[in-house]
Amino acid sequence: MKIGIYGQYYQEDAAAYVSDLLDLLHEHPTEVFIESKYYKDLESHGVLKRSYPVFSSFFDLDESYELLISVGGDGTMLRSVLLVRDLDIPIMGVNTGRLGFLATVQKGAMKQAVLAVLKGDYEVRRRSLLQVTTNPGVEAQTEVNFALNEVAVSRKNTTSMITVNTWLDDEYLTAYWADGLIIATPTGSTGYSLSCNGPVITPATNAFVLTPIAPHNLNARPLVIPDKTKIRLKVSGREEYFLVSLDSRIATLHNETEIFIEKAPFTIGMVYLKEESFLNTLRQKLLWGEDKRN
Repeated sequence: MKIGIYGQYYQEDAAAYVSDLLDLLHEHPTEVFIESKYYKDLESHGVLKRSYPVFSSFFDLDESYELLISVGGDGTMLRSVLLVRDLDIPIMGVNTGRLGFLATVQKGAMKQAVLAVLKGDYEVRRRSLLQVTTNPGVEAQTEVNFALNEVAVSRKNTTSMITVNTWLDDEYLTAYWADGLIIATPTGSTGYSLSCNGPVITPATNAFVLTPIAPHNLNARPLVIPDKTKIRLKVSGREEYFLVSLDSRIATLHNETEIFIEKAPFTIGMVYLKEESFLNTLRQKLLWGEDKRN
């Protein structure tokens, strides 16, 4: 089994788990590659007991990889998506961070999870992405033009609200007077959108959600739409520029720029053990059921 390993940076409290992971993979018929920057971090801290081949970017990967293991939190998982893109390499997240909706394998359960994957006792669940096009192209500033969690437009260099005129399938919806607007996938519904009172959407739902950020028009509420909808945005405000973010990547755009958002033509595969469920994750991460009356 050909496996890639990626982490954004070295974490001292996770070093022993990474060492155990590499030892475990060494004991099985696997071919392990480590992302080059992460390799240097692990090597400099004495975590590596043997040498490994490395990869540096999406262009070093191909369909021969059967798995990418992301070591970190949800932010690391989002960066892993940039490595995989449309190569259809499944991603397994080992959570060494905090909340971890995407990185579902807790570091204490890593050995059991990896052994299950090596035995083929897992499933790959597909996650939809958003694709963004602008004129001029947003990818010139963000490397790629897709997002797994959300696309958000927000104000820049001002405390004044912006106006986000919004069209759905070329039909005018409304003008959001707000600090910004989030367009989230079901995967991203438990992220930025949730913190702005957006709904939780189960991952298999074929929908997106539009969630205003601190709206001035108080009757503006999150709106769930079919994921086949094509969205067009036009921003205006006191400043000439506004921000657009694709997950963790930010670009500055002029108010004359129109933004077009739609479902991306590919999906991302997330590795789950067969006993794992999204509803169980909700109970654990959001403490649902912690009320003593339950």
